[in-house]
Amino acid sequence: MTEERVEHLLAEVHDQFGMIRVFEVADYRFLEFGDAIEQSCVFTADPSWLEYDYTRAMLIGALCHERPESALFLGLGAGTLTQACLKFLPLEDVEAIELRPDVPRLAIEYLGLDDDPRLYIRVGDALELLETAESADLIFVDLYTDVGPGVGHLAWGFLENCQKRLNPGGWLVINQWATDDGKPLGAALLRGLYHRHYWELPVKEGNVILIVPADLDQELDRDALISRAEGLAPRLGYSLQSLIKAIRPAT
Repeated sequence: MTEERVEHLLAEVHDQFGMIRVFEVADYRFLEFGDAIEQSCVFTADPSWLEYDYTRAMLIGALCHERPESALFLGLGAGTLTQACLKFLPLEDVEAIELRPDVPRLAIEYLGLDDDPRLYIRVGDALELLETAESADLIFVDLYTDVGPGVGHLAWGFLENCQKRLNPGGWLVINQWATDDGKPLGAALLRGLYHRHYWELPVKEGNVILIVPADLDQELDRDALISRAEGLAPRLGYSLQSLIKAIRPAT
């Protein structure tokens, strides 16, 4: 007999975009938008633990950089990926842009987001605030609403500007929905925009993580990536090797 899933509602707020809920089930807390659309999952004992493959795949994108010092997160959510990057990477300067003012507050209050002096959170629309963001070694795009990817995920100018905001040698990591054939949403647009020079990492949640270098002569060094992931595994508490094996060139 399986244990029944008991939900405890911890917070519910309504803003101009709809509803945000935080609830707890056993050892996990969840951030939810709208009508039961789960945005983030946090392991209460360790908020930097990445429960889902798509967040682990985004961390792999970050490990493509030899020694990142700065990162920009477009979309904060519960902040688990941000926490993991702050904990496991040598970052000195991290900026996060989050559309909804209640999200950072709830993340700090209920979801274990640390008040880290290296982290600067700005509230507003990433499409508008990107041009005033600092350039970074790593940029993460994860702009989901309760109905799917935000417009930024398919806005040519915005995605182009994300790449332009990278420092030399930097990496852009995009959490993109997959279509029924397993390709990333907007595959044709992405191929044209990034000149087919990026890598894809499909994950079981039905997403494809895109790993885009700052420029065309920059390659993904798989051996270095495997080595960094192996070195980190004891601290992470899980292996990234099976996900690294799934990395493929642009479809």
